[in-house]
Amino acid sequence: MPERASSYASEVDWAFNFVYWLSVFFFALIVILTVVFAIKYRRRPGVEPDNSITHNTKLEVFWSVVPLGLVVVIFWIGFSGFVDMRTFPKDAMVVKVHAKMWSWTFEYPNGVESTVLHVPLGKKVKLRMDSEDVLHSFWVPAFRVKQDVVPGRYTYLWFEAIKTGTFPVLCTEYCGAGHSNMLTTVEVQEPAAFEAWLEEEGSGKNLSPVERGKKVFNLKGCAGCHTTSKDKKKLVGPPLYGVFGHDVPLLNGKKVLADENYLRESILDPNAKIVKGFTSPSLMSVIPLKDKELDALIEYLKSLKD
Repeated sequence: MPERASSYASEVDWAFNFVYWLSVFFFALIVILTVVFAIKYRRRPGVEPDNSITHNTKLEVFWSVVPLGLVVVIFWIGFSGFVDMRTFPKDAMVVKVHAKMWSWTFEYPNGVESTVLHVPLGKKVKLRMDSEDVLHSFWVPAFRVKQDVVPGRYTYLWFEAIKTGTFPVLCTEYCGAGHSNMLTTVEVQEPAAFEAWLEEEGSGKNLSPVERGKKVFNLKGCAGCHTTSKDKKKLVGPPLYGVFGHDVPLLNGKKVLADENYLRESILDPNAKIVKGFTSPSLMSVIPLKDKELDALIEYLKSLKD
């Protein structure tokens, strides 16, 4: 099991271990008795089977009542834990989680957004989650929390981190070609460090246009479909390294110069000029951007060159 990093991780582990060792016990008991009975009561020459006993009321009641009691106990353990997980604290900090193919974005009460979930140690956190496209599933193994993220509605979960550190977040619902890359982390910080991070991110000071553009690129999930590395590896969308200032071959057989207008048009209307080797219509959805975000994003794309 992964390390325990939330307030009810120990309860989940206890329930899991109870069911696990109960299953091991009965599996061993049944296998051993099966072997013993198969040997002891095997057919032997000269020995006729005794058919005088048809049933044993006490034995039948025992093997009916005991399993029923165990099932009721298991139900109670699971149900009480479920109620705790679904009873949302009124004083919890609400973080909005936006899922899309193939990235997570987290929005905090002061409007700050990030691609990594930052939470303070010892603070109850409630996640309000929505999906922009298909069904996703938010899972933090160390917290023992998992919840489907459904398009067209909000879903929720809550937790309280009890240990600082970095913990992986995965999508556990197959959501398309980039599903395995839909990864991020939870950063659990001391309360003072979390507040300092929140204030620094909110101010946005000392960021150049390229740095702001890179931040927009990550926040809007562009990295889930486009690579920006020099190796020009192809994902769902065209690689972006070294594109600016060069001719781009299109699906219709023509070529177009990748200038600022081309970048702007491709971001705002992905189907306007589809790159050769990719499907039509484009899998890229229209990304809502403010003018400043769009300008910064274009500056970042222009910087992707030697």
